[in-house]
Amino acid sequence: MSSRRRTALAAGSAAVAAALALAGCGGQGFDDSGNDDAEGLTSSDDALTILYGASGEAETQAIEAALAAWSEESGIEATAVAATNMDQELSQGFAAGSPPDLFYLAPEKLAGYAANGSLEPYGDLLANKDDFYPGLVQNFTLDGEFYCAPKDSSTLALVINTDLWAEAGLTDADIPTTWDQLDAAAAALTSGDTVGLAFGAEYQRVGAFMAGAGGRLVSEDGTTAVADSAENTEALEYVKGHLEDGTFAYAADLGAGWGGEAFGKGLAAMTIEGNWITGGLSADFPDVDYKVVEMPAGPAGQGTLQFTNCWGMAADSPNQEAALDLVEYLTSADQQLAFSEAFGPMPSVQSAADTWSTDNPELAAFLAGADYATGVPTAAGSAEVIADFNAQLESLAAGDPAQILATVQGNLEAVVG
Repeated sequence: MSSRRRTALAAGSAAVAAALALAGCGGQGFDDSGNDDAEGLTSSDDALTILYGASGEAETQAIEAALAAWSEESGIEATAVAATNMDQELSQGFAAGSPPDLFYLAPEKLAGYAANGSLEPYGDLLANKDDFYPGLVQNFTLDGEFYCAPKDSSTLALVINTDLWAEAGLTDADIPTTWDQLDAAAAALTSGDTVGLAFGAEYQRVGAFMAGAGGRLVSEDGTTAVADSAENTEALEYVKGHLEDGTFAYAADLGAGWGGEAFGKGLAAMTIEGNWITGGLSADFPDVDYKVVEMPAGPAGQGTLQFTNCWGMAADSPNQEAALDLVEYLTSADQQLAFSEAFGPMPSVQSAADTWSTDNPELAAFLAGADYATGVPTAAGSAEVIADFNAQLESLAAGDPAQILATVQGNLEAVVG
């Protein structure tokens, strides 16, 4: 059972690095002239600095070990710096003219940094660019340009407390694969102080139902706001109805900080979370047995949300060739599988999928979701729109889904396109 796995993944955790695109990188052939190479990347003998946000000591140790191995092979020094406030430290670095060469970059931050010229768009130079999941590439593509390599990924899935499931008289035959079946399971599991399904009062969880209904906040190419669609309205009506009948609940309304806590304390028999929940349950609720299954299909079929970060590269980095090589090293199938073993993230490259699923059969539902997952909006200003959307979702049970979505639509139209 997956509850015993010692893994840890923070939402949106990502590792960033980049490096030299030379075929043999055993310290040979770096151009230390400081001039741009034929592909437009700078080259020098300068060491690399990588700014990252760690989910814990396991991630820190894994990143430092990977950089040490790459440095020994390439002959280029690389130093990892753990950020305490990624946005603030990254902004300060750019403002001072001394940004890190590589850094964790969230999709919603891409457009802002790209617009002011802070980022080097190196995605199309990656030797492994065709190995990344297309949906992840889309998250970091702006105006048709692939900016940076997705570090890893996570998706949302349905997590079931197997003890409470059995106590309710449910079997594997009752595992929900449709919304109707989810209705039945949630009703059967709601008893006393335990609600059938709990999750965060935010788009980053409720949005999984929107995806299952065939909805999204912006068009697939990111150019048009489509928040006020009939599909999204249907999804919010569905969630609202179950919040009202008590078979669904927001984690905060149960006195929990997030869905994993509500689930771990037995306040909810099911939750919707990403693969980072494995570390949280292992650390805080090691005696809870659980099973992870794919999100039940909605009216439009299977749908879920996907989260990722990329390895951003500074446009002012004096050694972009080495940074590119380092990114290729960190995003290789072998290294991503090593990261997964160390601290829990799923690989962003398709070539690692079979091995990851074989090594983590109890978590395979998370990776299966990568084939049909929807990413969050990435246009500059989207984060603020989603924050306002989340504030409205907190009162969804008493609110009007169509009116909420109309507000989101207007806000998104102001920032998209």
